[in-house]
Amino acid sequence: MPRDLLAHQLSDRVADLNSNYSDKSAAEVLAGALETPLTGRLALVSSFGAESVVLLHMLAQIDKGTPVLFIDTQMLFYETMKYQADLTEHLGLWNVRIIRPDEHEVAARDPHGTLHKTDVEACCALRKARPLHAALDGFDGWITGRKRFQSGTRAKLAFFEAETGTGRIKINPLAHWTPQDIRTYMSDNDLPKHPMVEKGYPSIGCAPCTNAVTDGSDPRSGRWQGQQKTECGIHFDNGKLQQNGFAS
Repeated sequence: MPRDLLAHQLSDRVADLNSNYSDKSAAEVLAGALETPLTGRLALVSSFGAESVVLLHMLAQIDKGTPVLFIDTQMLFYETMKYQADLTEHLGLWNVRIIRPDEHEVAARDPHGTLHKTDVEACCALRKARPLHAALDGFDGWITGRKRFQSGTRAKLAFFEAETGTGRIKINPLAHWTPQDIRTYMSDNDLPKHPMVEKGYPSIGCAPCTNAVTDGSDPRSGRWQGQQKTECGIHFDNGKLQQNGFAS
């Protein structure tokens, strides 16, 4: 990280950014984050899920070469993999990096692909959290698609957050958006939907841990059904991986 960023403490930079962008739109927050030296080198992390196209489209309007990290857990729906390839081409994003878990670690810890049945947290750590944090090495911050409406743990989500365990900044341009904002933006910009949405999957993760939901249900109720778990856990808090904080 540049010396001038190191000299400017993480918490101070985050406070300044939130103050400067408190009344800005999502597109302005994203553009500003990519331009200001206060954030350093950034990557956007995307699941290419049900709502991901909004932030990816915004990014394509600003800088198609910004690194986009997509975690292929090797347990995703076929439809997600195809959507990722099609959407990347459709938006003209030319720096999408497909991140996969270490094959030797998978062979040692989950050779039969059944770890999710006995230890879902360990499976998420193996296939998603550790690969992502290795991929983020060298970046000063990352852009997420998290929104306040998605869960109680995100109710006070700010545009900029300090990831104190790593010294990185997290940027959440869509923090204040509502489900209607998402639908309107997709409609106005004629953006392609994830094919699983029409099949009753408003929130889409790995195939073994994602189910369709009925109309009117919590969109995330199809994730990890029967588990005391709501998210896959790829965020740091005081140096520890959280098990309740994933960006869509």
